[in-house]
Amino acid sequence: MHDQSDLEIFARVVRTGSLTQAGSELGLSVAVVSKRLKRLEERLAVRLLHRTTRRVAPTDIGTAFFQRIAPIVDAIAEAESLVSQNATRARGTLRVTAPSSFGRLHIVPHLRAFFALHPDLVLNLELSDEFESLVERGYDLAIRVGALESSGLTAVRLAPVRRVLCARPGYLDIAGRPETLDDLRGHVCLATENQNPWRLVGPDGPCTVSASGPLRTHSNEVVREAVIGGLGIALRSTWDVHAELRDGTLEVVLPAYAAAASAGIFAVYPSRAFVPAKTRAFIAFLKQVYRSSEAWAAVGDGSGRG
Repeated sequence: MHDQSDLEIFARVVRTGSLTQAGSELGLSVAVVSKRLKRLEERLAVRLLHRTTRRVAPTDIGTAFFQRIAPIVDAIAEAESLVSQNATRARGTLRVTAPSSFGRLHIVPHLRAFFALHPDLVLNLELSDEFESLVERGYDLAIRVGALESSGLTAVRLAPVRRVLCARPGYLDIAGRPETLDDLRGHVCLATENQNPWRLVGPDGPCTVSASGPLRTHSNEVVREAVIGGLGIALRSTWDVHAELRDGTLEVVLPAYAAAASAGIFAVYPSRAFVPAKTRAFIAFLKQVYRSSEAWAAVGDGSGRG
């Protein structure tokens, strides 16, 4: 294979007609330019340039060689420029997967502001409650909510998560307000299949509660709408039901208990090295938006009306 740098130097010398000028434009000394040209000629076993004290001009074979390699050198320079721009400017298509409820509530409403900042970027956003493989599905980034398991992927914490037990006041007025964990056995407890049992932390440390009830689902959206509709008690993230807790549609049950504090909202991507600008831009944007996420944890005095 030809040495790309030697070809670039040769093309620049032909275009400028000067070793000094070519070296100045490439950031090389005249001695280095001369040495690289000589190396190229020796490898090809031809004389490519006529050198005089004032001027450098290509030989006939040098002219023919230049005409053939100049488009290649230019194409390489254009490709390098494109890659360099992509490394510093958010452009192209960004493929992101996120949980359904979280994406609907805390990503989609902010997209107008994101696109205003990055008009050259196309976002392919897939909302799903299934933990799909980033690499196998070709995603650039995944938003994960909860406690992360070791996966070999790079994760950036975007915001904390607090999960509390809650229910509609009307349901509790009829079924009673539990005062202990044991009281939950007499209630309809709503949970997705992959979030059962509930893993809680209370005054006496970690504990687990088996959520039992007539509803079976893998959808967080189903559980959310069911608890808001008054079907039973659910363990929900405050980012998911903050508005309902604030306006009294829901109230906190057993406020001394919550899910483990290790949970969080994370941006997960395949590699730490050479992270594309489009990925960095989306993560930076979400971190800025979620700086006010402390409000998600402000659930009032436990009544849902504070």
